Amino acid sequence: MAITFGIHHVAYRCKDAKQTVEFYGDVLGMEYTTAFAEDHVPSTGEYDPYMHVFLDCGNGNVLAFFELPNQKDMGRDENTPQWVQHIAFRVNSVDELLAAKARVEAKGIDVLGPTDHGIFQSIYFFDPNGHRVELAADTGTAEELAELKRVAPDMLEEWSRTKKAPQHAAWLHEKARAAHAAAKARIGE
Repeated sequence: MAITFGIHHVAYRCKDAKQTVEFYGDVLGMEYTTAFAEDHVPSTGEYDPYMHVFLDCGNGNVLAFFELPNQKDMGRDENTPQWVQHIAFRVNSVDELLAAKARVEAKGIDVLGPTDHGIFQSIYFFDPNGHRVELAADTGTAEELAELKRVAPDMLEEWSRTKKAPQHAAWLHEKARAAHAAAKARIGE
């Protein structure tokens, strides 16, 4: 049993704290709740002025950012593809996901998706700092989620041995591909 009972906050670096707060407030409706700013890092004592901002993502979840003006310019892990590291937020339904997509696109932001993952659908876009943002609407059934949980240990074990995608949940990808093909057929592609 986990000794934790939730995530207190998740923190990322940002280029500009004010611009970041405005983006998440304007685009995703998050409330800016708290800021810490100091010249010395509390845990280490080292001199490194920072602004630490916190945004309420809803449901007790908090997203935080650090602006570090004395550090080298912010970059990304060049050894990891851009699609890997991302911040995913839950929305209540596919209808809300589509409405969010329209809202984000109306602000001039490029959006990828929706992408059907079989048990949820997602859209993707980038924040002003280059962080990939995902909005996801759950669509899986209790039975599907139970089956994924059941096969998870075997999948991880096989992956650890072979470094090839296990096929225990191939049905999930087949379901997603079928939904994608049906959607393309509806719009005449």
